[in-house]
Amino acid sequence: MEHFHTQIQPDPDPYAPEGGGGGLRRFFLDLLETVFLALALFLAINAVSARIRVESVSMQPTLYEGDFVIVNKLAYKLGTPNRGDVVIFHFPPDPNREPYIKRVIGLPGETIKVSGGRVYVNDAQIREPYIKASPNYENSWTVPPDALFVLGDNRNNSSDSHSWGMVPLENVIGKAEVVYWPPSEWQLLDQNVAAAAEP
Repeated sequence: MEHFHTQIQPDPDPYAPEGGGGGLRRFFLDLLETVFLALALFLAINAVSARIRVESVSMQPTLYEGDFVIVNKLAYKLGTPNRGDVVIFHFPPDPNREPYIKRVIGLPGETIKVSGGRVYVNDAQIREPYIKASPNYENSWTVPPDALFVLGDNRNNSSDSHSWGMVPLENVIGKAEVVYWPPSEWQLLDQNVAAAAEP
């Protein structure tokens, strides 16, 4: 049978100088360690995510002005965009402007057509339960191999690919994952409720 013993007296504080007075030194070392760990955690979180505030009506009814969203900046470094993803990107005509937020409709190499209030990908109509109203414009586009075709959910009040063209993949900052504020608007921005090509 093994026996375990506890010490009657604790080990001396290795940080305490001879003659006592080590408590204050230990306090400052603990404080410095806490600040360093908090800073490291902050930098690590910022490296893989971002928090953005929605400033326009273009993504209603999914996102409203004043919603705060968490963006996964690693999503497309570790994977590729999917139809239905809500993405944050640098505005192609002027990358120095505030980033835009839209929904991925067309993937590289696909043909997009908007006709009769419906959206088609490679001639297959897609289901869009998230839009505010059917688009009142018509056109067709072919997505280059290094770009995405994006539209706002508020189709008729959105500056997006139907008006200024494609989003180069290099402009994409990340994937919007969660609306975290205000609490009444909390939701996961899951592509499973987004576009899926119908036969």
